[in-house]
Amino acid sequence: MYHGEKDYRHGSPEQLGILLVNLGTPDAPTTSALRRYLAEFLGDPRVIEVPRLLWWFILNGIILNTRPKKSAAAYAEVWDHYGTGTGSPLLHLAELQRDGLRERLQARLAGPVCVALGMDYGNPSMTRALEDLRMQGARRVLVLPLYPQYAAATTASVFDNITRVLQKTRWLPELRFINHYHRHPGYIDALAASVREHQAEHGKPHKLLMSFHGVPERYLLNGDPYHCECHVTARLLAEKLGLTADEWQVSFQSRFGKEEWIKPYTDITLKAFPAQGIKDVQVICPGFSADCLETLEEIAQENREYFMQAGGEKYSYIPALNARADHLDMLTDLVMQHVQGWPEAGDYDAAAMRREWEISKANALKLGAKQ
Repeated sequence: MYHGEKDYRHGSPEQLGILLVNLGTPDAPTTSALRRYLAEFLGDPRVIEVPRLLWWFILNGIILNTRPKKSAAAYAEVWDHYGTGTGSPLLHLAELQRDGLRERLQARLAGPVCVALGMDYGNPSMTRALEDLRMQGARRVLVLPLYPQYAAATTASVFDNITRVLQKTRWLPELRFINHYHRHPGYIDALAASVREHQAEHGKPHKLLMSFHGVPERYLLNGDPYHCECHVTARLLAEKLGLTADEWQVSFQSRFGKEEWIKPYTDITLKAFPAQGIKDVQVICPGFSADCLETLEEIAQENREYFMQAGGEKYSYIPALNARADHLDMLTDLVMQHVQGWPEAGDYDAAAMRREWEISKANALKLGAKQ
């Protein structure tokens, strides 16, 4: 653990660390695994902004006794979706993203870099990811949450989690944090390319529905920019694709609980489309950097059934950007933009750095240091 190790050794090599973060995943599609995961996820005050004592009774007295079984059945529908034996589709894709980003950064940076994957909830934990970076000598760390649009329930939760872990260490690394990239040109280009490729195979639909994860309307009214950033992404994507106003629409999915969430709701929108003469629909989820339960089960399966039962004729889901080359290239550009001014992004002289570390260690030992 962080607090059980000495954080500083004289002359230790240093390098740049990238912490890639996504929401998380249960360890297995079982009721017990989902209970652990949901307790952590729904117990986060950034996710559920309800007075803590009241929410503790609701969560532990009702939700964790009913929802895990249902969620486990949903996860079982998509578990090992890619046939790799890794189980969670989100974890599989996140590992591909980590490896692809590392390969690209090693080719572009002048100095050494290590890339670790951490989940805000579940495994691999943030503690494990930060410890991995520390053990590799990462003294400068850039945090990249894979949430294109900023929301307190996601991006800010990552920041909270990291600071909780780092409170246990004496020598903090230099930290930089990417808040969002909802209008990054490379991100919009990659989304547009994924739509064009899908439509080259499946044809152009009556409507392209851009479905983002929802949040309670109260969060928007309290100043969260998420709703606005989703609409900015959607507008830029529609412009890049040359769509007219009646060829695309924004909606919000995955609502939870009884209070009002930001609208329109994805499921209700899809149920209403056929009566409006919209019977050929394609759905893309630009806010998800990797496919997961909410896209593979909720959008590709559950919402497809709603649409077809309402009289729809043709429905398809456009996969998330996942480990596409253009997505990884964009993430690499994003990292390069944010590490400017650090040694690894400049005129890094490996031999000179090694000499500096050796001199530092030798001088410390002369002064009586034991390590």
